[in-house]
Amino acid sequence: MENKKVVLNLPNKLTLSRIIMIPVFVVFFYVQFTGHYFVALAVFLIACLTDLLDGMIARKYNLVTNLGKFLDPIADKVLVLTALVIFLTIPDIVIMNIGSLGLNLIGCGVALIIAREIIVSGFRMIAASTGTVIAADIFGKYKTVFQDVAIVILLIGFGVTELTENYVSMIIAIMGYACLAMAVLLTLISGVNYIVKNINVLKDDSK
Repeated sequence: MENKKVVLNLPNKLTLSRIIMIPVFVVFFYVQFTGHYFVALAVFLIACLTDLLDGMIARKYNLVTNLGKFLDPIADKVLVLTALVIFLTIPDIVIMNIGSLGLNLIGCGVALIIAREIIVSGFRMIAASTGTVIAADIFGKYKTVFQDVAIVILLIGFGVTELTENYVSMIIAIMGYACLAMAVLLTLISGVNYIVKNINVLKDDSK
């Protein structure tokens, strides 16, 4: 029997570093000092950079491993969902920009994003048990881009709002919320697309 082992190569180390940066991001988001939102933004951007690098290096140098396949999507989803969820815990700043109704809509949007990730992950687990691979669709990729862009813009907006409340912070916030709205729309489209295309994985072969 072949003796296989877990490979902790450079791409996997980068992925692990992204996971480690998630609590660091949360700490800087909440610790109160001037410019802490901008520090949290820097941590988020560095984490996103590791996401680009680990995949690029793994493909270029043929360093794709099962550990990487397992950790990479987890790191991506936890990072983004953590950011979106903790945004909802600062209603004072959010309401300043869009009002309580807007905060409720954001909450619903974040819930839809979380639900989509759980559903798609469930589909992939069932498919994997039968040897089927469910590839990412184009809507899912665009959804990820808009999520990341929305988080970056909103962090900038929160930072500016904390320093000075004026029309600039309002404009930045509106841009961020618009990107988040697009991300939610793409989330819905992508989720429905996954279900429709892969509904067969839920069917039992036994009669």
